[in-house]
Amino acid sequence: MAEEAKAKGNAAFSAGDFSTAVRHFTEAIALAPTNHVLYSNRSAAYASLHQYSEALADAEKTVELKTDWSKGYSRLGAAHVGLGHHEDAVAAYKKGLEYDPNNEGLKSGLTDAQVAASRSRAAPPPGNPFGDAFSGPEMWAKLTADPSTRAYLQQPDFVKMMQEIQKNPSSLNLYLKDQRVMQALGVLLNVKFRTPTSEDTDMPESSSPPRPPPERKRPAEAEPVKERAPEPMDLTEEERETKERKAQAQLEKELGNAAYKKKDFDTAIAHYTKAMELDDDDISYILNRAATHLEMGQFEECIKDCDKAVERGRELRSDFKMIAKALTRKGTALVKMAKCSKDYEPAIECFQKALTEHRNPDTLKKLNDAEKARKELEQQEYFDPKLADEEREKGNEYFKEQKYPEAVKHYTESLRRNPKDVKAYSNRAACYTKLTALPEALKDAEKCIELDPTFSKGYNRKGAVQFFMKEYDKALETYREGLKHDPSNQELLDGVRRCIEQINKASRGDFTPEELKERQAKGMQDPEIQNILQDPVMRQVLVDFQENPRAAQEHSKNPMVMNKIQKLVSAGIVQIR
Repeated sequence: MAEEAKAKGNAAFSAGDFSTAVRHFTEAIALAPTNHVLYSNRSAAYASLHQYSEALADAEKTVELKTDWSKGYSRLGAAHVGLGHHEDAVAAYKKGLEYDPNNEGLKSGLTDAQVAASRSRAAPPPGNPFGDAFSGPEMWAKLTADPSTRAYLQQPDFVKMMQEIQKNPSSLNLYLKDQRVMQALGVLLNVKFRTPTSEDTDMPESSSPPRPPPERKRPAEAEPVKERAPEPMDLTEEERETKERKAQAQLEKELGNAAYKKKDFDTAIAHYTKAMELDDDDISYILNRAATHLEMGQFEECIKDCDKAVERGRELRSDFKMIAKALTRKGTALVKMAKCSKDYEPAIECFQKALTEHRNPDTLKKLNDAEKARKELEQQEYFDPKLADEEREKGNEYFKEQKYPEAVKHYTESLRRNPKDVKAYSNRAACYTKLTALPEALKDAEKCIELDPTFSKGYNRKGAVQFFMKEYDKALETYREGLKHDPSNQELLDGVRRCIEQINKASRGDFTPEELKERQAKGMQDPEIQNILQDPVMRQVLVDFQENPRAAQEHSKNPMVMNKIQKLVSAGIVQIR
């Protein structure tokens, strides 16, 4: 299958075995000759082998098959640069940017090609190919600017090596076995060294292949930088075996990923298990197997793998994001297994630990969902209407004995057993009113109305609370709203009468100075009153009532204006004489 051959090619490329990668990609192309990604991958492999003519041919085929794919132009530009065709490389990168203007790889490649083109035209005199690269402060600036070497500057041993090389460029050979120095050399000489990745999709962007610096015209001088040193000579037998095992493990992972995408989970698990046996220093293999177990519904096996990944990751000091991923995956499996509210507790704990490792939006959402599900289950498990009625009756007995705190306790327990019992809310509102806990009483009364808009007792409770709070206008509205559902309710009718008496008293100004001062202070705290007083139109109306009787008569015909005036009167802010 073409996908299997492609996976093998990607694994070989990641391991630095470019010749094998070319062979596998060639096999894949034979099976899928119209797949542009395969030509792109083989072009990158050829470029890594410095076979730029072959790389160019494959890049041209890539853009022929997929003209609007930006990566094809990146491959094309890299091949042209390798052949020294800098102007053609500039044209290729610009063409790619027409399709993907924000592609950083294309932008970087274009910059490199333009610099190389300008330097080749300038034809500088030949010189030491290495000495200039390490001279002056430009070296540190380049290393700081490049993402691949910036982190090395935080490592004292690397900085010391670079300082030694800067003092004596001929000592470079002493440090070439250090991959960090090779990477820094590539940056300073515009040679792009690849860092293998384990992604199972198309290979990473390579905006420009390993090549001699474009300003150097003489191949003989640039040759030591261009050619790759044969790695086997620098490795011990044990190191070589380790590298081979890691490469084989990456191949097994690629094959596992391909099987996972096809939902062939048993095969995927077999490949991931083999990868783990070959290389136990990479917890991604364990995490992938855990994901497969999760997809298969094998939650216990998933949890075991996640625990193993966390334990091994701690030992290896793995990336905290990988640890967070393992904890999140374990939490997901625990949620899938949850049957009661207590089962959610370990899952919530896992999500919380994962967030301390890495603040990931997906994990945060899973945590919120788990907490919500636990709360809903707790309510369902505690729900018992019969026990709720018994608790409410106990509360009623205490209320009759005027033991209001005890009554509140039993009404609260009743509501825990049955959160939709309007009678319990109404009774608790009455208790709160007796205890002068008016905000709590108002909240319970409003809950009554929310649960049952036709429950007249709820309107009576709310109106009574508002009356005690001396919000007579609001109380009057509440009583009238209740009368729409129960026109003959005597308690509501009495409430309307009491409110009207107080409002008329306010209109006449029948208040002692202390009462008026208290009412005004309370009114000024009301957001509705504040909005009325801040309204420019209403401010002009108030002026007209004082200074322009004719305009005042016109305002009196407007019900909305008079309603606001009445609110100000009730609040003691204005008086009508």
